[in-house]
Amino acid sequence: MHISAKADYATRALLELAREPARPLTCEAIASSQHIPFRFLKSVVGELRRAGLVRSQRGCEGGYWLGRPAGEVTLLDVVRAVDGELITLRGEPLGGLDYPGPAAGLPGVWRQIEADAAAVLGGTTLAALLPAEPAERLSHQGAA
Repeated sequence: MHISAKADYATRALLELAREPARPLTCEAIASSQHIPFRFLKSVVGELRRAGLVRSQRGCEGGYWLGRPAGEVTLLDVVRAVDGELITLRGEPLGGLDYPGPAAGLPGVWRQIEADAAAVLGGTTLAALLPAEPAERLSHQGAA
């Protein structure tokens, strides 16, 4: 399975936005913080905006914010926003894949891999990936 640079960069950018949801971040700040090429990030953020995963505001007080709460954005949402299909075979979706003879069972394996990957990505939100806040860490340590 291949995880594209677009999906990786998009997720990292969204995590930066999720870390401080009250204030906007510029593409420059995100690119610098995550060591992502600025021009590439700019196009990725455009795709995220079109998908509704980020919102933007121009001007000196502008920047980008999450389009939805971090707990409502899954990795599957991100991958589909920037890559479209989760898994393809030679650039084609797996849905209509059909092989003859002894290879007839193989498309089912590919589709199961796609379903399993979708389940993991769909069950992982941005919020789940954020590190615990210092106060939360202290309360968890006290409970141990």
